[in-house]
Amino acid sequence: MPAANTSRAYGSVHRFLHWTIAVLILSAIALGLYAESFRAGGAQTLARMVEVFSIHKTVGITVLFLALARIVWVLVQGHPRPLHPERRLENFVASTVHWALYGGMVLMPLAGWLLHSAAPGGGFADILWPFGQRLPGVPQDAELSERFTAFHVNGWWLLAGLIALHIGGALKHTIIDRDATLARMAGNAALVPEPPRHPHRHRWLPPLVALALWGGLATWAATTERAPEAILEQASQQAPASVAPAETAASAWTVQSGTLGLSVTQAGVPVEGQFGTWTATIAYDEATGTGEVMAEVNIASLTLGAVSGMATGPDFLNAQAFPAARFEGQIARTTEGGTAHQATGTLTIAGQAQPATLPFDLTIEGDQPTAKGTLTLDRRDFGVGATYADESTVAFPVVVTIDLMATRG
Repeated sequence: MPAANTSRAYGSVHRFLHWTIAVLILSAIALGLYAESFRAGGAQTLARMVEVFSIHKTVGITVLFLALARIVWVLVQGHPRPLHPERRLENFVASTVHWALYGGMVLMPLAGWLLHSAAPGGGFADILWPFGQRLPGVPQDAELSERFTAFHVNGWWLLAGLIALHIGGALKHTIIDRDATLARMAGNAALVPEPPRHPHRHRWLPPLVALALWGGLATWAATTERAPEAILEQASQQAPASVAPAETAASAWTVQSGTLGLSVTQAGVPVEGQFGTWTATIAYDEATGTGEVMAEVNIASLTLGAVSGMATGPDFLNAQAFPAARFEGQIARTTEGGTAHQATGTLTIAGQAQPATLPFDLTIEGDQPTAKGTLTLDRRDFGVGATYADESTVAFPVVVTIDLMATRG
């Protein structure tokens, strides 16, 4: 069997690409569905879910590169001539499905890679290769990742429909027409008669229709309003933190803006996120370097890469049962005349109260103080992720960072 395509049949190169990509696509779909089934298992199945998603992503990237090679080969070699050129509608549908499948082979894994690249703080499960995880030039943006996710999650329905049409067409040719259409892809060129020549009318119409199908899905994913739970999970990317003014007018500082970040190591990979909604009430005496602070955090507003929902779920922070975390403490300057301070008090997370000390640097320029600090917690102290007895999946330390800007009085 020659490597090149002929007017009668596909060559060995095209057949290799066709059957390899077919097996990998079906495997990727099965792996994706299998990985999603672990979400219901909670914390106990997180490690397995990460492992399966990594394989799913790696298979997808393999499909992407093989599909690009196949498209280039088709553009150079062309397809064999239709066995029944007089069946214009059938040939048009078959050609459209072929080109739409080519589009899906490229766009579906590409969308998966893009959502992985755009996910803030990490793509949840690594691609199993040594060439880097993110596509260059793709910003880490939760809303952008959500759009790519919408395309990827819903696009598989379109891809599944195209696969069903493709298989249905092959069965129709084999069972009803009893012709040699399938033989040209199976390598039995001797069974394929020389197809009659026919003029190529509207040869670019099927690719344009295929492009319109995937373009319509992309437009929908880019413009459709997200579900309320998706908006909640991405709150930190859309809304500034809500703040409350201090009650003591003489020394009150009102937080104007800032971030409350969170970092945890998951399966050996740091994953970063932040809380989108929190309140802070601060009273500070610049002369003595002392004061008070009270902060309350909306747990459901946490974004943490692709595991936001799990992080706020019952196995971890349990936002439904404990919707807020709270810190109350006293502020004291730790170096005479310097910027180093600490806030010492009680931190309550998931209903568990523990003593906590937050060291931070306070700088004041005019009437605008800025505070930056880092606090490392042990999740076991608050019963968070209690079903994890070791750090193989989720590490014990959780790093909390603050970066706040306020105005005096």
